[in-house]
Amino acid sequence: MSVNSAETAERLDVVLVKAGRTKIRYPAELIGDDGNHVTVRAAWAGEGVRDFGFVRFEPGDVFTEHYWRDRWYAVKEVRAADGTLKGWYCDITRPSVRSAGELVVEDLDLDLWRSADGTDVLRLDEDEFAESGLAESDPEAATAAVTALDELEALASVEGGLESLLA
Repeated sequence: MSVNSAETAERLDVVLVKAGRTKIRYPAELIGDDGNHVTVRAAWAGEGVRDFGFVRFEPGDVFTEHYWRDRWYAVKEVRAADGTLKGWYCDITRPSVRSAGELVVEDLDLDLWRSADGTDVLRLDEDEFAESGLAESDPEAATAAVTALDELEALASVEGGLESLLA
């Protein structure tokens, strides 16, 4: 890797869409794209600290994010500024779409957290998902979302399970 490689690294914007609106857009460095699996690295894009109770996302945190064009989720490895692994945050999404310098991902409300030590595997935002009305407006997508959450929970519950997706 050359000294200038950071300067020439391909960048793209990750665009998280929710309920038809852009929820957040942030710059990321493209790590890889094999035609199906897209990997990017980005700094914590939120403002200030976000304390979920089970993890804090804060300035300096680095997210290595994995998206797929054929899967209904994204898996984000979260590390503190000093490199310490915090865990994995998984978003249930429609399959991602990459074009014109953007990676667009539609968030379907459901999330999963797995702590670095594997002691916590938490299903998140199931109430928001139920309130979204997706089960009525797009039953196939709702089924795919719940199936994806179940799959990720099963993987997160075994040592090395989530990591096997990212290889």
